[in-house]
Amino acid sequence: MSLRLRLTVLYGGLFLLAGVVLLGVTYLLFTQQVGRRVTVLIGTPPPGLAALPFPEGLDAQARQVREAAATSLLTQGGIALAAVAVLAAAVGWLVAGRALAPLRQVTETARRIAAAADPGGHERIALRGPEDEVKNLADAFDVMVERLDRSFDAQRRFVANASHELRTPLTLNRSLVEVAMHRRTASDDVRQLGTKLLQINARHEKLISGLLLLARSESALTERCPVDLAAIASHVVPPGVQEDLGDATALGDALMLERLVHNLVENGIRHNVEGGWVRVATRTRLPSVELEVTNSGPVIPPSEVPALFDPFHRRARVAADGAGLGLSIVRSVAHAHGGEVAATARPEGGLVVVVSLPAA
Repeated sequence: MSLRLRLTVLYGGLFLLAGVVLLGVTYLLFTQQVGRRVTVLIGTPPPGLAALPFPEGLDAQARQVREAAATSLLTQGGIALAAVAVLAAAVGWLVAGRALAPLRQVTETARRIAAAADPGGHERIALRGPEDEVKNLADAFDVMVERLDRSFDAQRRFVANASHELRTPLTLNRSLVEVAMHRRTASDDVRQLGTKLLQINARHEKLISGLLLLARSESALTERCPVDLAAIASHVVPPGVQEDLGDATALGDALMLERLVHNLVENGIRHNVEGGWVRVATRTRLPSVELEVTNSGPVIPPSEVPALFDPFHRRARVAADGAGLGLSIVRSVAHAHGGEVAATARPEGGLVVVVSLPAA
């Protein structure tokens, strides 16, 4: 039961219990007093007079009157108590709802902040009212959200600034290596070393680009427009990948959604077995659209599936091929669009990843 219902039952139960006790005490006092008065009026003669004989049926009639009055008291009192108990429960329901209204405001605000793309969020409860326990709770929640907002903003700025700063030396390194490799006097050893250095540099550049995109995707979207996921998938999917592209128009940022599809398809191709397959499907299931990427990769224990979306998580077999940000970017982009990502390990091997996004 909800807290409001529990409070209503508590109020109504206490009132009903008090009413039953009051009715019982009234019944006892009433029967005692009526019996005493009947005895005085019938069985006790006035002072100075002898006891007069009276019919035997008079005492029985007096008992009947007393029992009828007591029964009437219980019946009418019980009916009145039941009616007033129902009224008290209704009033308790209204009073409990009014008392819990600030708590509902706190809960709804917390849910909106938790469901927002921006982890910190800029919404606050800002509860107005007397300085009571609920107001103190709301103020403490606002302080906590404010600190989280500053923390997330500082983290995103640090990642973005560091990534920008690292791009310049990586670009310079690539240029110097390419110049050294293309000299006429360059030996084969120099060219082989230059090739390896370019590969390492390209991997670092990919890592930096991934960090920048990850930092950007963790911020709330400012502009949204209809985006055809089927068209993006048909453009991104390379030859050899199975396609089942139905109508699926999402609402969001086209460049970020293109990167989401690219990362999922690339992940399905990279983490696969020799001779395996990859299938991409799009469909509409209002109020959402879905993108599903399935592959026939190696067997993955179900307990390891959630860790695949952690940043810098890489499987040992392909540790040197990626930066470990592909699925992390997919999850961040989906959350920035108000969507969700669900991954399921196939018993025969491979992974099924389903991205749900709000339909346009």
